[in-house]
Amino acid sequence: MSNEEKKTTTKILDARLLTGVITGVVMLSAFYAGGFVLAAVVAFFVYFSMKEFIHILQCKGFQPSFRIIAFMTCLLFIMSVAHMEIIFPMVVFFGVALSFCAVLFKLRQPYIANVATTVFGFIFCWLPTYVYLIRGIGAPGKGFLSIGNINPGLGYLAMLFFTILATDIGGYFFGKKFGKHKLSDVSPKKTVEGCVCGTVAAILTALLFGYILNMTLLQALLAGVIITFFAQIGDLSESLLKRDAGMKDSGDSLPGHGGFLDRADSYILSAPVAYYFFKYIIYNDYSFANLLLSLEKVLSNAGLM
Repeated sequence: MSNEEKKTTTKILDARLLTGVITGVVMLSAFYAGGFVLAAVVAFFVYFSMKEFIHILQCKGFQPSFRIIAFMTCLLFIMSVAHMEIIFPMVVFFGVALSFCAVLFKLRQPYIANVATTVFGFIFCWLPTYVYLIRGIGAPGKGFLSIGNINPGLGYLAMLFFTILATDIGGYFFGKKFGKHKLSDVSPKKTVEGCVCGTVAAILTALLFGYILNMTLLQALLAGVIITFFAQIGDLSESLLKRDAGMKDSGDSLPGHGGFLDRADSYILSAPVAYYFFKYIIYNDYSFANLLLSLEKVLSNAGLM
């Protein structure tokens, strides 16, 4: 490697580190504050991630209804902030109906792709909002106007953040130094060795937080496995979209990291799964016996038992 290449690499790493530290401080501060402060920060990330996602669709040549994507993402965000999880299916159904109407009346080809990308667009961009829902677990009332509540959700959110951070750091540095086997064609720089090391680092981090948060060993282990698995799948999924559109990064707003979607990708799938795991398995102590009873009830209602 020449001196110029070394200088360029050093500058990129310095920019990546500085941006990562600033972003981390902002996010951790918002996590601690909770309420409308966290809602504002999440809204900021969701808005710019949505713009970048729409740009990816445009680069690919799709013509979904960008207004419906924006409207439905905003509506689902408001429902999330209001902790109205019970009507999420109804709101999503409303968005699906709107998506079909947009294509029916504008008649833009390809019909199937435009409907699908409209629906996929608002769901994909909304999912990181589950970060706000995690913070609200165990909070008194709705918590929107409250700042700095020390409730279980704060610990769960910290566990999510640092487990994902351990996944990224472990995967990046170990994969860069020892990685030899490519993990996936959609992200050539990611390796099997980096994936394994990132997973181990994430599980160890989750076990540490599990001890601090008085979780059982099994609960902490499951949390670590779930978070790191879906964080890495979310990362690869976003890379898949960019590669299909012929893009390296979703944007250039964050030096050394790409765009906002590049930073939020690990939370797109991990945050929703972590929310339901923390809320029902950990906080509400939804035991395995209760899970079996619920499964029996579902099978009975379906006429299978």
